[in-house]
Amino acid sequence: LFRIKKNRESLMSRKIWSRRSSISPEFVDCSVLIYNGKTPVRCKITEGKVGHKFGEFAFTRRRRPYRTNRGKGRKGQK
Repeated sequence: LFRIKKNRESLMSRKIWSRRSSISPEFVDCSVLIYNGKTPVRCKITEGKVGHKFGEFAFTRRRRPYRTNRGKGRKGQK
């Protein structure tokens, strides 16, 4: 990460594999691809994200929507 911070053009679409690395102020206003274990996730770095880790912004788990009952009386039927 230290090498790619110097060349800002290569940083715009750079894949970040190390989720445990900290975000430094040189990454502000850049868009990076953070690997979540399956696919890279695009993330725009802002000033509020400085000091955090890259892995905090690329979730590894899928969110499931809240499931509701599909109809009344369906629970006891075979």
